[in-house]
Amino acid sequence: MAYAITQTCCNDASCVKVCPVNCIHPAPHEPDFGTTEMLYIDPSTCIDCGACADACPVDAIFPADALTGPLQAYAEVNAAYYADRPAPSAAPDHRPNFHAWDPPVFDRTIPSDLAPLDVAVVGTGPAGMYAVEDLLLHTNARVTLIDRLPEAGGLVRFGVAPDHVSTKKIRETFARFHDHPRLRLHLGLDVGTDITTEQLSAHHDAVIYAVGACSARRLGIPGEDLPGSVAATTAVAWYNGHPDVPADAIDLSAERVVLVGNGNVALDVARILTADPNELAGTAIAPAALDRLRSSKVREVVLLGRRGPESAAYTRPELLGISQRPDVDLVVDAHDPDVVRAIDTAAGDDKAGLLRDLPREEVDWSAPPAHGRRRIVLRFRSAPLELTGTAQVRGVRATGSAGEVEIAAGTVVRAVGHRGEPVPGLPFDEETGTIPNAGGRVDGRPGSYVVGWIKRGPSGGIGANRACARETVGTLLDDAIAGRLPEPIGNHRSFTGIVSRRLRRQRWGGSAARP
Repeated sequence: MAYAITQTCCNDASCVKVCPVNCIHPAPHEPDFGTTEMLYIDPSTCIDCGACADACPVDAIFPADALTGPLQAYAEVNAAYYADRPAPSAAPDHRPNFHAWDPPVFDRTIPSDLAPLDVAVVGTGPAGMYAVEDLLLHTNARVTLIDRLPEAGGLVRFGVAPDHVSTKKIRETFARFHDHPRLRLHLGLDVGTDITTEQLSAHHDAVIYAVGACSARRLGIPGEDLPGSVAATTAVAWYNGHPDVPADAIDLSAERVVLVGNGNVALDVARILTADPNELAGTAIAPAALDRLRSSKVREVVLLGRRGPESAAYTRPELLGISQRPDVDLVVDAHDPDVVRAIDTAAGDDKAGLLRDLPREEVDWSAPPAHGRRRIVLRFRSAPLELTGTAQVRGVRATGSAGEVEIAAGTVVRAVGHRGEPVPGLPFDEETGTIPNAGGRVDGRPGSYVVGWIKRGPSGGIGANRACARETVGTLLDDAIAGRLPEPIGNHRSFTGIVSRRLRRQRWGGSAARP
């Protein structure tokens, strides 16, 4: 029996490398890689060896015949990907064999006499750690790893929903490098406050910035800054116990919450706000957030999407996961005939088609949510125009097929995307929220590099950072081999001394003389 990849796939392609029959696609060199929602195993080619399951860092791969409950659908999801692709035995001579091995490509050559590099990496999230992995496993570089937070992990620790326990397991894969003999880890060190980019560059041959996109995009509508209006980045940080976010950051005293946006982050927030706290107790949720959820009055969460169901931003795996919850109702707001038509005419495995069996309702938004089971309402083709209220959010004025409507709500969560923030001392593109670069090389700053969302914008999941990091590290090595890296005035040891003095000042209120 074949294996199947399930919802928590992180797309980092560890499974592709170990498959002896090349039956997992899209592979990193293929056009679809990075754009598909997950990777897929061809059941007609899989030999049931289990190597992929052993290699998967997020426990997303299981024997297809062992899948139960909500995961059962993934046996068909995997098979459907190959429905219109040639199998090895069926491919005509004039068509390429989809599972044939490509010739090996060696696109990186490092001279044997290249001196060990001192490289600083700023950020311990997936992008930074994939860069660290590449440097430690494939070069003789010494790495200084820095994070402004007192705990490593970045997006995996503070951005992945706490009930996605398998996805968070990739943090263990990254953490094994923290004790590597050629790595020095400095936590609680903020670049721009505790140290400068100039100091980093002065003590390292190169610096890689993997600082992500930690801010939220704005809606640009009246009332956005009212109390009760919060960014999804704040909500996610709240239930993950981020040290910068207080325990009372999310008001759960109203019966209805509106989420503006319908991407995966919006689904995550909706799922947590409607979950049974007893089930969340066994996850990585912050204790303070769990305590507040136990007394929550929220009974309905509304996802407000500008586009139709066929163009929703969430992925099919995330929608499948939330639609098969036994304890929460998922409802489609049937306010727009085009929404209903898109669902009824869509193919069964399309995003819109997956909604076909859900109940539909023309919701009376002037009334409070009905008593009974908690529910999530998907309202498509409806754009927010204004957050209403004076001293506190009282609702959302939004478009609809029959004209404007006000949806009463005590809390509005804005889940319309992330945005990068400037790093003092580096160039910044305000329009894209990224640091201008070419192949990871920061414009106008020799020896400085970027990786992850601050490099390419907030797109792609955890696994997309592996290829991104490989490109950046490759660019760095090209510069080192060509002699384009600036000569540092210090080294990693002298930098460690500077860091130690800074941290002592923090601890002892400005005096570095105390023990």
